[in-house]
Amino acid sequence: MGLFGRKNTTESAATAVATLPVDPALAALTGDYAIDPAHSSIGFTVRHAMVTNVRGSFTEHEGTLKLNGSDPAGSSAAIDVRIASIDTGIGDRDNHLRSGDFFDADAFPLMTFRSTEAAHLGGDKYRVKGDLTIKDVTKPLAIDLEFNGSATDVYGNERVGFEGSAEILRSDWGLTWNAALETGGVMVSDKVKLNFDISAVKNAA
Repeated sequence: MGLFGRKNTTESAATAVATLPVDPALAALTGDYAIDPAHSSIGFTVRHAMVTNVRGSFTEHEGTLKLNGSDPAGSSAAIDVRIASIDTGIGDRDNHLRSGDFFDADAFPLMTFRSTEAAHLGGDKYRVKGDLTIKDVTKPLAIDLEFNGSATDVYGNERVGFEGSAEILRSDWGLTWNAALETGGVMVSDKVKLNFDISAVKNAA
């Protein structure tokens, strides 16, 4: 399927670019969508003390998708995440993550992503590139996504679903706090895996 991007092939400099035909089912998905936070999750996984993983999520987020099924390259995504909503299941740890040692949620309340381009990797797999901003630092981010399909729910809402992930170095965004371990290594890994499970509802015409 070519929801976010479509493949072009060029046989030679003298050969015109061939474009894959548009799937009518995908063309019908064209429109503006709102991410449904009640059925979506934005989370992360990070290595702790070199031996285990800590998992968490941001429980407050909102975003939009603009899908163009007839010309998928024209699709885009925007997501805003409220840092103070971070939840790892342990209150003291969450408060530390909100503090100036990490996100400084009072001074920088939002983490944002704005897409800049997308590519079809084959089948239902895509790569969306864009700008991730944390603590007023903006860096490029590539997210690998899988299109899970579309459906009409029991309330008559047209939905689309995606899931995906990306890896970042938190130090690139100024998240540098750490503590050395007596046995060597550090308390918190620099590498963080971001996880996305998105359900979005098409806006009424």
